[in-house]
Amino acid sequence: MTLTPTRAPDVRVRRLTTTLYGYAFLDEFILLYPVYALLFSDSGLSVWQISSLFALWSVTAVVLEVPSGAWADAVSRRLLLWLGPLLTAAGFTLWVLLPSYGAFAAGFVLWGIGGALGSGALEALVHDELERLDAADRYARTMGRARAAGLCAVMAAMGLAGPVFTWGGHTAVGAASVLVCLLTSAVALRLPEHHTPAPGHGSWTGTLRAGLAEVRDDRSVRGALLLVPAVSAVWGALDEYTPLLVRETGVADGTVPPLLLLIWAGATAGSLLAGEGERLGTRGLAALLAGAAVALAAGAVHGSPWGLTLVALAFGGFQAANVLADARLQRRIKASGRATLTSVAGLGTELLTVASFAGYALIASGHAHGTAFAVFALPYLATAALLLTRRRAAAVPRS
Repeated sequence: MTLTPTRAPDVRVRRLTTTLYGYAFLDEFILLYPVYALLFSDSGLSVWQISSLFALWSVTAVVLEVPSGAWADAVSRRLLLWLGPLLTAAGFTLWVLLPSYGAFAAGFVLWGIGGALGSGALEALVHDELERLDAADRYARTMGRARAAGLCAVMAAMGLAGPVFTWGGHTAVGAASVLVCLLTSAVALRLPEHHTPAPGHGSWTGTLRAGLAEVRDDRSVRGALLLVPAVSAVWGALDEYTPLLVRETGVADGTVPPLLLLIWAGATAGSLLAGEGERLGTRGLAALLAGAAVALAAGAVHGSPWGLTLVALAFGGFQAANVLADARLQRRIKASGRATLTSVAGLGTELLTVASFAGYALIASGHAHGTAFAVFALPYLATAALLLTRRRAAAVPRS
């Protein structure tokens, strides 16, 4: 007779995580991802115009990253997770029905807004719901699996986009992407939410001020917040250049996609193992970052397909560290401003990613891609060293 009370939280946790994994998969299962550059080119856009669209997408995300997080704390996280995919669906619809530079630009703005609305809101909702069910210790494992589901969705979309494109062209791929966005929005409505804004934080500006005050006043929150972009941004930027690294090994172009899947598989494995990494502590996290950095440098400069195995291992380590850094931040911030501060960390990641793009272009313009990848392992060694230094400083008793 005593089993029902003990099982009830597990049932609710399972219901939450199952819905989360479905949402995470659908949110990344966009068949347009591998082919939208072809859509732009086939519509007559120049390389400069395509690059300007990417810049507009990034600027939209940067500008709205923090305000959207504050809005999620002030209103409803689930509301934003429902609205975001609908805006993305509207953007993709414009692309398919009115293929032109103006429609592509409007679509990227809508997509950028949709992405910003979900950034911070999802992590905050999941952490608070797990905490309400006395399962906050499962956060890293849960988010690791959710991100693994998203990575699997990307790989599945890469595999399915080709056949769908061959069958129905850009219209079929775009229609499938719109449908998936609508399904994502529907699944968001099934996410539980028991969040209520803290007194005095009813407006998004009040929530934003309270969150920034917490960063200013709490050193542990500040350190955890800065760790997220330090871990996430560089390897996230390098991911965009992995096809060039793979091609540089001398393989045929037809072999590039399978080797890219190897790297994605490494990142997926890192997500799945992130929950086990929570017991590592600060020293273990530093060792993970340092080991992944060494593997990245060694694999990149090896210059052969076998070296890509080490790159995949490195990406797995960085993905696991990414989840662990997010979990560390969630443990240190207050529930009332959780989405706000998670979005602040996201803003830092976006800005550092842009800087990484610029740095990569500077290095790779005069050196091999393998060399550029190896150079970008250095920031992770520096982060690992800084973590150990701060740990020792915290362990020294003050007189």
